[in-house]
Amino acid sequence: MNWRAMCLLAGWLAYCLQGTAQAAPPAPGQDPVPSVMWAFYHKQLLDNAPFVFDDRVRLLAPPFAEDARQVPLEIDARAFAGEAVRIIAWAELNPLPRIVDFEPGERVLPWLSIRIRIEQATPLRAAVLTRDGLWHVGSALIDAAGGGCTAPSVVRTRPGWEEHIGEVLGGRYPRGDASRLRLQVSHPMDNGLVSGIPEFFLNHAELQGPDGQRLARLELFPAVSEDPSLGFDIRGPGQTRLLLRDNSGNQFEATLP
Repeated sequence: MNWRAMCLLAGWLAYCLQGTAQAAPPAPGQDPVPSVMWAFYHKQLLDNAPFVFDDRVRLLAPPFAEDARQVPLEIDARAFAGEAVRIIAWAELNPLPRIVDFEPGERVLPWLSIRIRIEQATPLRAAVLTRDGLWHVGSALIDAAGGGCTAPSVVRTRPGWEEHIGEVLGGRYPRGDASRLRLQVSHPMDNGLVSGIPEFFLNHAELQGPDGQRLARLELFPAVSEDPSLGFDIRGPGQTRLLLRDNSGNQFEATLP
């Protein structure tokens, strides 16, 4: 074998080994999307509580954010149905990282869809607290051209946008023994990062049943996109009432059959 053939063979073997190493799954307990920020958020958001990286907590997002102002994110923790008591999500490298703090009740499955802003390529995290006090952390990576958090609001360019704040569009769709709520709320969700425009965003949502009992609680943060889109899975029949409040004290509500 001549030296050219040997070099080609060595290069091919190195490429194959590199591809194998990149495709290898992380070892048990290892961060699936290694990040220098994990220890910081473990302390700041989870108070250094016991946790495991758990692929049963699924974060579904596009690999690349084509529109960094409107990135669809699905948090699926249905593997912990009946055990999940709280779900926290954040984008580690966003200037305002927190996305949502979700407490599903007994009739609401631990599943949530939402649209978020992404400022740059970042790890996404969702931590699910179960009744035994352990956090189960799901992870994903998303790439982005950037600027989603610092771009001006499109909502504010629409004539008469102030008259439509708090309007809710959506419906309820059967899914086996449950139903899925899909909602969109008119609101600019200003995060305070655009010059001259202060924070003005929805920060609280609550789902109630027909007799007024609380089905779920949701805290929202400025990483959520303008005109927020939300999705929930609810067991059982009956009307669902959505209560909303923003950081200026405005309150809104809508009832879905």
